[in-house]
Amino acid sequence: MSIAYQVLKVLGSLGLFLYGMTLLSEGLQKVAGDKMRSILAAMTSNSFKRVLTGLFITAIIQSSSATTVMVVSFVNAGLLSLAQSVGVIMGANIGTTVTAWIISLLGFKADISVLSIPLIGFGFVFMMSKSKKKKSIGELIIGFALLFLGLSFLKNSVPDLKSTPEVLEFLKEWTSFGFLSIVIFVIIGTLLTIILQSSSATMALTLVMCSYGWIPFEMAAAMVLGENIGTTITANIAASIANVSARRAALAHSVFNLFGVAWVLIFFAPILKLVSIITVSVGAGDPFTNSGSTLYGVSFLHTLFNITNTLILVWFTPQIVKLVSYVIKAPKTEEVFRLQFIQGGILNTAELSLTQAKHEIVNFARLGQRQFEYVRTAIKDCDKESFEGLFTKLENYEQITDRVELEIANYLNGISEGQISEESARRIQAMYTIISEIESIGDSGYNIARILQRKKVYNSKFDQEMVKKLDHMLDLLDNSFKHMIYNLELGYTKISNISNAEDAENSINEYRNHLKEEHLLNLEKNVYNYQTGVFYMDVVAECEKVGDYIINVSEAIIEIQ
Repeated sequence: MSIAYQVLKVLGSLGLFLYGMTLLSEGLQKVAGDKMRSILAAMTSNSFKRVLTGLFITAIIQSSSATTVMVVSFVNAGLLSLAQSVGVIMGANIGTTVTAWIISLLGFKADISVLSIPLIGFGFVFMMSKSKKKKSIGELIIGFALLFLGLSFLKNSVPDLKSTPEVLEFLKEWTSFGFLSIVIFVIIGTLLTIILQSSSATMALTLVMCSYGWIPFEMAAAMVLGENIGTTITANIAASIANVSARRAALAHSVFNLFGVAWVLIFFAPILKLVSIITVSVGAGDPFTNSGSTLYGVSFLHTLFNITNTLILVWFTPQIVKLVSYVIKAPKTEEVFRLQFIQGGILNTAELSLTQAKHEIVNFARLGQRQFEYVRTAIKDCDKESFEGLFTKLENYEQITDRVELEIANYLNGISEGQISEESARRIQAMYTIISEIESIGDSGYNIARILQRKKVYNSKFDQEMVKKLDHMLDLLDNSFKHMIYNLELGYTKISNISNAEDAENSINEYRNHLKEEHLLNLEKNVYNYQTGVFYMDVVAECEKVGDYIINVSEAIIEIQ
């Protein structure tokens, strides 16, 4: 019973540590989300700057997994190239070493947990604020307090080896197989990181175990190497259903870490000797003989591993890109309705996911434009046998637009569930409006197909002049589509006015009014029968509706400002 209680105490302490880490990371992302988005979006071709960006962001948000998932989402959205993402991931690996040093220097040297309860009280004051930013700051402070409270509980939960020497005896069995023991502890580190989904939590557990003398320095070092393998799993899970480039970015992370672990294992003994010399030279003691110095040795190894690995592999970025591109090949064809940017697994970077949503909406708008290319053909071929195929295609497009709207809306719902900035909240509201209008465009395309089908049932026929005028109306619509897509791509930050879209919409309205007046005169002159005229004007009215939906999209963009 006592052993089960000890295990539950350790698990509970780890849970508190992980929850604190999550709150801290999410709070920082909410406070600095927009700045991080602009930093990543402004990525240059300079490898050094990429590495620094990854380092900086990971050091700020205290999660290499969050940074890597963020990078995968940017590659998925087409904001970063594969080569750029590799550099950022390398920097993220260096940035994650900051966590180990915070734990080593603050978590063990000073009992920072005594400040945890006052910090939670201080954070709670911020949480009571109506301001979303202040609430995020409160979340950040409480997360920091819970992180160290969890670490303190974790230290106290580890059994005293004097009273429970059988624990050490059990571990000794695993440490007496020479190099095989090193490999076993690499696997243990990997599995722990996969289970906990946090290399920081595994690192905290490793530091506690080695500082209490549970495991020697060599085994702690092996666990650290395993953690570097395990941490790549998160990005690969996030990218598993994303596009080809995102899957390649996640694989590049795995290649980077696996290569690093391989060369460190080859030179394991001399590297640990070097780390020992560094630790002794800074006055922290010998990690091989002093359990209190082991945690510094582990932190030095973690830092040295990631910096050296980056310095070696940063020069081979093109080769890494070639390798992952060879392993994950691009499909020859993709279905027209396949979502390209928001294929799940990346909602934990809420502020940054909006850029992905924007790109998917642009893609959605292009889908609407393509549907009306088929509408044009259907109007010309509505009296031919090929019309049935076109009708089915337009019906499918309407179902596709329904599905795409639902997918984007679900994605936006997921983003809005977290704490986000006021500007991001406005963007989400505008995006809801935009996808609704684009879905309505899909409905109108299908409505025109149904009008044409009814016309065919009644054996009504549009004369050449009618087809020519409807074709001109579709030219005006196509022009309106182009302005809408241009405005969507520019986004609310770069757009100053929507006069282009307004002019296009006015042209559609004026032409609709002209056709309406002309239609009444044609009925008086018996140019065509009344039934044919009804179908003709129904198509015109539906086209004018599409013009309204299109201008609504541009108005939603400008309203974000």
